[in-house]
Formats: sequence, C-alpha cells, structure tokens
Amino acid sequence: MSEGQEHKPRRLRNIAELAKLAGVSPGTVSRALADKDLVNRETRERIQALAREHGFRPNQMASRLRTGQTGVVGVVIPLGHEQKQHISDPFFMTLLGYLADALIERGYDLMLSRALPGDSAEWLERVVDSGMLDGVLLIGQSDQFATIESVAARYRPLVVWGTHREGQRHCVVGTDSDAGGRLAAQHLIARGCRRIAFFGDTRGLEIERRLAGARAAAAESGTGTRIDDFPTHLSAEEMGSQIAADLDRMDPATDAIFAASDLIAMATLRLLHERGRRVPEDIALVGFDGLPLSEQTVPQLTTIHQDIAGGAQAMVAALLARIGGSDSPSTVLAPQLIVRETA
Repeated sequence: MSEGQEHKPRRLRNIAELAKLAGVSPGTVSRALADKDLVNRETRERIQALAREHGFRPNQMASRLRTGQTGVVGVVIPLGHEQKQHISDPFFMTLLGYLADALIERGYDLMLSRALPGDSAEWLERVVDSGMLDGVLLIGQSDQFATIESVAARYRPLVVWGTHREGQRHCVVGTDSDAGGRLAAQHLIARGCRRIAFFGDTRGLEIERRLAGARAAAAESGTGTRIDDFPTHLSAEEMGSQIAADLDRMDPATDAIFAASDLIAMATLRLLHERGRRVPEDIALVGFDGLPLSEQTVPQLTTIHQDIAGGAQAMVAALLARIGGSDSPSTVLAPQLIVRETA
C-alpha cells in the first residue's frame, strides 16, 4: 500500500461473512440488523456498526420472499369519467405528495399508475392480483364505485380517497362533499346571491355530492335561490374552452359561481377577468379543495378546505392496519369554509 493511501474495509457479501467477523451466529446478525430487542443493545450496535463499515446491506429481495411481502404499495388514480385528466393535476399532486411522505416514513416504496378503465371492469383486479404489491391506495372513485365494491369484497388491503355511502364495503377516507356543497351555497346565499352556476363534472361521485349539497342548501333557505349545473371538464386541455363557453351562455343574472375544484375556480377567475367581470363585485366565486395555490390568486380564492394532509395520514394508517390483518373503518373528514376575497 502506498504511503498515505487509506485502507478500505473489505466489502462483505452476505450475513454469514458478517456473522464470522462479529463472532456471532447468522441469526443474531439478522435480528440485530432488524433492530430486534432479542439482541442486547451493545451487540446490536456493534453489528450495525460493522455492517456500515464494511458496506453490507441485507438482500431485500430474499427478506421479502421470506416474509411474503413486497414492501411496495400501489397508488392508483382511476379516470373512468375524465380520461384526459393528468396526474399533474394540483389536487392529485398534493395528495400524492402527502401519501408518499407517509409511506416512505413507514418503510414502504410506492408504485404509481393512472388507470383508464374504459369499458372493462378488470382494471382493478389486474392491479390487486399483480403479486407486486402489499396493498393499494386509490385516489378517487371516479365512476367506478361498483368495481371498487366488487374487488373490496375479496381484497382487504385497499383504501380509497372518496365519498362514503352508507353500507358500502370498501374503506374510504375523504371529505363530506355534501356538507362542503352546503357550506359553499349557504355562504353565497348569505351574501345575497340568488342565481348560482355550478361548474363541475358530476359523473364523479364526490362532485355529484357537492352539487347535491348545494342544491339542498338552496332549497332549505327558502330564498328561491336557483342553481344551474354546467358540466365542466377536469382535463387541462379542455377546461378553459368549456368554461369560456359556459360563461358566455349562462344567464346574465347569474351572480355567483360555485366551482367543484380550486383548479376550475382559478381558470374561471382568469376568464371572468378577461371578460371585464369583477370578482366579487359583479359575480362571487367559491372553489373547493383548499389547495395552497388558492392563496396565490388575485383576488384570493374563497374555498371549501379539505384536510388533504390529515386524509393522507388516515389512508396510510388504515391501509397498514389492513395489511396487518386488522379491520379499519372509513373516515369522513369535515370540510371548512375559508373566506377570502372572491366571495
């Protein structure tokens, strides 16, 4: 060895070599690397230090074969009703980020996919039967409620972001969309609005419930408030032109818009500005989601806030319970009205 050259510890190839170096059995090494209390702390720390020094990493594939687990959770976005919508949608990305953080903190990798069910109900069966996943998280129910129910009857480690229906099989975490729709309509009605346009695609269960809640609040108000439904694309390519057409054809007496998502609301705000319509002086505007982006609009967007971070934690906790063989009930999150400048 030349002068000044550092000695590099020999890289160990397997647990047997590390056990020989540590002077213990391979079983003790395995338990120490898994940080099991069966091995006293001093021995655990010594073995772990030797493993780091010699660049030893246990064979994860072999470990997973022994346990029958893959260490991977599938995160799937089903787009049955809006196949042109992208994973880059701000709501998807926000929830996905929180899910990824929660899974990684618990030692899981995630596999992301975007499902386009089309006319086939087998898309979810292919996911859960792939043998590559310990469990599946679905972001949204789209128009696939029946398919999800069918698979949930036989596949337990499945948790869905969406709307809860009484008596359903699948475990769901999500905001009470009906209550959120009521909050939005009640706020607009309290402002004196009597002709409200609803922008959203009600083929998706969550958005359908937001409209239903708004209409219920209007009927209960006794004010004669009318809510007109304008089906709005969720894909970025078509959303703008759809909203522009709806703004041009809606009743001139319309004095408020309830958008089914913050993304729809932000696109609407821009198009109203282009038409010289002042918000909220000429027309009030309320979104739904409470995304961080909603604070960046001018004027700032009034919205119905969903606890997306808390929902992600609840989804992962429910999934891990199910992977472990326990049951986990659905979680319904309370929406919150965030009043800013647009209404």
